Amino acid sequence: MTDSKYFTTTKKGEIFELKAELNSDKKEKKKEAVKKVIASMTVGKDVSALFPDVVNCMQTDNLELKKLVYLYLMNYAKSQPDMAIMAVNTFVKDCEDPNPLIRALAVRTMGCIRVDKITEYLCEPLRKCLKDEDPYVRKTAAVCVAKLHDINAQLVEDQGFLDTLKDLISDSNPMVVANAVAALSEIAESHPSSNLLDLNPQSINKLLTALNECTEWGQIFILDCLANYVPKDDREAQSICERVTPRLSHANSAVVLSAVKVLMKFMEMLSKDLDYYGTLLKKLAPPLVTLLSAEPELQYVALRNINLIVQKRPEILKHEMKVFFVKYNDPIYVKLEKLDIMIRLASQANIAQVLAELKEYATEVDVDFVRKAVRAIGRCAIKVEQSAERCVSTLLDLIQTKVNYVVQEAIVVIKDIFRKYPNKYESVIATLCENLDSLDEPEARAAMIWIVGEYAERIDNADELLESFLEGFHDESTQVQLQLLTAIVKLFLKKPTETQELVQQVLSLATQDSDNPDLRDRGYIYWRLLSTDPVAAKEVVLAEKPLISEETDLIEPTLLDELICYIGTLASVYHKPPSAFVEGSRGVVHKSLPPRTGSSESAESPEAAPSAGQAAEQPAVIPAQGDLLGDLLNLDLGPPVSGPPLAASSVQMGAVDLLGGGLDSLLRSDVGGSPAMGGGGGFAAPSPAVPPSMGAPLGSGLGDLFDLTGGVGTLSGSYVAPKSVWLPAMKAKGLEISGTFSRQVGSISMDLVLTNKALQVMSDFAIQFNRNSFGLAPAAPLQVHAPLAPNQSVEISLPLNTVGSVMKMDPLNNLQVAVKNNIDVFYFSTLYPLHILFVEDGKMERQMFLATWKDIPNENEAQFQIKDCSLSADAVSSKLQGSNIFTIAKRNVEGQDMLYQSLKLTNGIWVLAELRIQPSNPTVTLSLKCRAPEVSQHVYQAYDTILKN
Repeated sequence: MTDSKYFTTTKKGEIFELKAELNSDKKEKKKEAVKKVIASMTVGKDVSALFPDVVNCMQTDNLELKKLVYLYLMNYAKSQPDMAIMAVNTFVKDCEDPNPLIRALAVRTMGCIRVDKITEYLCEPLRKCLKDEDPYVRKTAAVCVAKLHDINAQLVEDQGFLDTLKDLISDSNPMVVANAVAALSEIAESHPSSNLLDLNPQSINKLLTALNECTEWGQIFILDCLANYVPKDDREAQSICERVTPRLSHANSAVVLSAVKVLMKFMEMLSKDLDYYGTLLKKLAPPLVTLLSAEPELQYVALRNINLIVQKRPEILKHEMKVFFVKYNDPIYVKLEKLDIMIRLASQANIAQVLAELKEYATEVDVDFVRKAVRAIGRCAIKVEQSAERCVSTLLDLIQTKVNYVVQEAIVVIKDIFRKYPNKYESVIATLCENLDSLDEPEARAAMIWIVGEYAERIDNADELLESFLEGFHDESTQVQLQLLTAIVKLFLKKPTETQELVQQVLSLATQDSDNPDLRDRGYIYWRLLSTDPVAAKEVVLAEKPLISEETDLIEPTLLDELICYIGTLASVYHKPPSAFVEGSRGVVHKSLPPRTGSSESAESPEAAPSAGQAAEQPAVIPAQGDLLGDLLNLDLGPPVSGPPLAASSVQMGAVDLLGGGLDSLLRSDVGGSPAMGGGGGFAAPSPAVPPSMGAPLGSGLGDLFDLTGGVGTLSGSYVAPKSVWLPAMKAKGLEISGTFSRQVGSISMDLVLTNKALQVMSDFAIQFNRNSFGLAPAAPLQVHAPLAPNQSVEISLPLNTVGSVMKMDPLNNLQVAVKNNIDVFYFSTLYPLHILFVEDGKMERQMFLATWKDIPNENEAQFQIKDCSLSADAVSSKLQGSNIFTIAKRNVEGQDMLYQSLKLTNGIWVLAELRIQPSNPTVTLSLKCRAPEVSQHVYQAYDTILKN
């Protein structure tokens, strides 16, 4: 009889009976009782009262019974930690059992008991198992280390288990190697800063050898680990690719995708002139095609990954168009994905085939699919110019079918075709106008209105057509209303005499009768333009439009490069980086492709890109600096999340990685890559800016203890600029904001004056900052305790911290702010003085200063002149110290005083300075050295401001 019988009983008083059976002398009875206990546990009954009795059954040679008891133990150890300690002895004993299966079982269960109290008892048995002669026990122990690290990371490091794991990478058994790699990768993910997987050509060689003999999941772990390695040159990249290529023919699709990921990454380093490059492209196509013969769910995952691959390297699949043709029984999600890829692969060579296919799809029964197919025809026209004629005639045929949703989609895409090829296909407008009455979707109506307005001079009854839309103006969606307003203004500018009444009607509808601010604002702008300067109105409204680009839905290049590094994971299915969907993603490291090498690639390499290319390299997704609304509109103006206190954050930065996540992360899109970034276009890890011997930057032994000014913020505080108007009342419906920034004893604040110059009371104030270069963010909500009456002002000091999101701004110290009140949301930008970011522990030890000055390359040195400064060296020194610029040494050379100074920014960047002061000369020479030279100009401005005020 099967074990299902254990799940059928529901007797009362069962626990008591089970207790008796568990303590029985008969082995069979005991085993039956344990099975009943596990069955009850599985269906959710609480059998924790039997803990001591079940644990007593551990002393047995029967493997099946042992497994059951261990299963029970894993489940209840957390709720009964004191009882669980009873089991420790048996673990220790089982770890020395002659049977390797029992040793492995013991070590596996140890890893699953997540009880802090017990962990230290398990270290000894685990150490023995890691060095066990049986590979099965070693591979189980390797995974146990990762589990133990999750419970108590410090213990694992102190016990030296990480070093043992690293040794296991050289193990003779491939499965042990794979599990050691998996465990180290898992630990490294939760501690991105630690360099656990210290990969070098020797260890890579061992991994590649193990790759051939592993199980499929072991291969995936090893391939994922290889993908994180950056080869030193193209020859090494090629040799790794050659040894990974055989994995492409594996039966498991996960292995195939992991291999594709490694090859896609390392292809970046191969020159396109190499014969091997062409061979590799040919080898990548068949495995991807094979993935499409799997079941639909796998096909979908494969298609999402292929979509990324085709955007990065369309040449891989350019001859494989046919496999992406839709089958009648494909689920809709597969069909839509295939369509997307077909358009990406469409070219002059295959466009005839593609169009014939798409026309076929447009007569299917699935509405969503038909819509997408019609859109696809339009996208083909825009992408392949030679096919535009054919596409337009296909779309006209579809319009003749009079199927409502087909007609509407066709009109939307024809609008785009007109934008791409002006003055070419306007002859079809008459056909479009015939279908005016059948349009009921906002997008199609808006597209049709745009066409009528744009080509009003070619349509005799344009005014009647637009008037017909005006009748139900208030029932239309915003998109249609805006389009209608613009179209009628265009018509008026083209035929002023016949349409004066029409334009007045639409302007009054838009401005006086509408609640929508967008519509009202656009109406007023047109009204003013037309009434003050009709010529300017013509230039603005009828300006020549730029042609639209081919592929509007391409993933932005830096994101695409990151997603290529995540092929075969959820990120590649969502087309989002892990940081966008992993909760509490502290451990998510941003990955990027290795920099290109090779002869013919110099034009593409990030280093060789001219400075003009910098703007182009900036991902388009980040709004331009002037585009205040870009991010701010998406911000929730609720109370900000306050971060840890400032002092703590500046200490944590550590001294070794001076760019620790500060400017490093925001300069990652910088093309040249400053020397601190390894010079590799921001791909290399930041080089240590200060030798590790420095230890924590806070002090340097007794020397600092007595130097009282060293680590403590002087109470006088740093220089505070007078308040200036940041947001004039004219621009903010009567709200005027003026302010300044200050730093007092380690905390930064924004000192604001809010003045109400409107006629109504203002309340419900909130403030939010856009991402900025140093992560400045409000540390508390903006508190205006009472409503602000007309002509009243209120002064507020808003505390700030530097734990917000970071994005490089231009200029570096630009801050974009949104302020909300009961009337509206207002935006302004201001420049903060950099000295508010100079921290109190910015005094460097002398020896350290000398070593660092020499270590920073000379090209990072910048010289500035501070004019009209007639202070003595001592006065300069004490004035600067008030703003956390510390003098480390003073010398007199040939009659001029030399001051050597250091300061540190909140994100851990050090700036070293040399000041030359001649007693008779009011001009002071300032030399600055820094690993992130971008900040030098702003540090000079801070010096200039402090010394002159």
